[in-house]
Amino acid sequence: MRVFKLLNQSKDTKARTGVFSTRKGKVLTPAFFPVATQGTVKGLTSRQLSEIGVQGYLANAYHLYLRPGLEVIKKMGGLGKFMGVDKPILTDSGGYQIFSLARLRKVEDKGVEFRSHLDGNKIFLTPEDVIDIQIALDSDIFVPLDECIKNPADYKKAEEATNRTIAWAKRTKDHFKKQGNLENLLFGIVQGSTYKDLRQKCLVEIDKLEVDGLCIGGLSVGESKEIRYNTLSYLTDLAKDKYLRYFMGYGKPEDIIEAVSLGVDFFDCVIPTRYARTGTAFTNQGEIVIRNSSFISDSAPIDSECSCYSCKNFSRAYIRHLINAGEMLGIQLLSYHNVYWYNSLMKKIRKAIEENNFAKFKKDFLIEYKRNNLVS
Repeated sequence: MRVFKLLNQSKDTKARTGVFSTRKGKVLTPAFFPVATQGTVKGLTSRQLSEIGVQGYLANAYHLYLRPGLEVIKKMGGLGKFMGVDKPILTDSGGYQIFSLARLRKVEDKGVEFRSHLDGNKIFLTPEDVIDIQIALDSDIFVPLDECIKNPADYKKAEEATNRTIAWAKRTKDHFKKQGNLENLLFGIVQGSTYKDLRQKCLVEIDKLEVDGLCIGGLSVGESKEIRYNTLSYLTDLAKDKYLRYFMGYGKPEDIIEAVSLGVDFFDCVIPTRYARTGTAFTNQGEIVIRNSSFISDSAPIDSECSCYSCKNFSRAYIRHLINAGEMLGIQLLSYHNVYWYNSLMKKIRKAIEENNFAKFKKDFLIEYKRNNLVS
């Protein structure tokens, strides 16, 4: 099955639109999935997310394996039914935890030993185990185990991690094929730090496996933006058009727009809800920290150009009051707005590409967004 179809290609950038097909329906790209690490987008119900119109979710297989455990989720009918959602779910593998939980894990060729951050128990996971976990979760898109390392990294360390990622990818695909005709999709991850020859080597080997999409990993982990975008542009030049290109764990609005201009199709990030929990809202005029005293009697909505439930019904002053009073509704209303705003941004991006106007859209958006950004 051809899972990704290219629809439009920008004439003056590498931005493109497409449609990605899953068993749960089609995803229009460029797309953004909110993060539901523990099986929930923090502060929002499935009904609210349906109202917003999100196209899918990212959950974390490693965390769900630890809690509540596979048997619970299987008994509930799989992760989608457990969460009460009917859109595609992509499950991350635990590869990022190799980076983020560096003090609690040990990597070897066979797999990874983790020490649970919940109870300290040791857990050993192989690439095959990670696929079995995702099969048990019954997510729609599987991500293989990979080794993500921090930048900057010396060449030898990066080469070892790249070779291990390739070897794990081959084992993953072999194990995936042995399961029969699964309707679930399998992505491949391209690692290689900021070294072009390693990135190329990894991409070539992943391509041989005939995966359903390409994950771009190992970026936004310590390198400068210039190096990040140079590496990203190099990869999208090499990648075949048939692959959806997924930049893992990225990012802020201006970063997403830049990555789209370099040919990236798909994103996920915790930023919309994480920023909401700090009292920060995204608007077309930049970020505002709504808990600040400047909004104490501000009767305006969060964003006058936004039509979400929060903006149509509540003032900045009210939401500020809720947040400073410790009322959870304040964070919920901000989370709703931020996820809605991100979803709307992706729609605007797709429209600009379809109308072959993306370069102007990018320029105008960044000027307005950065000029009026009120975050100190």
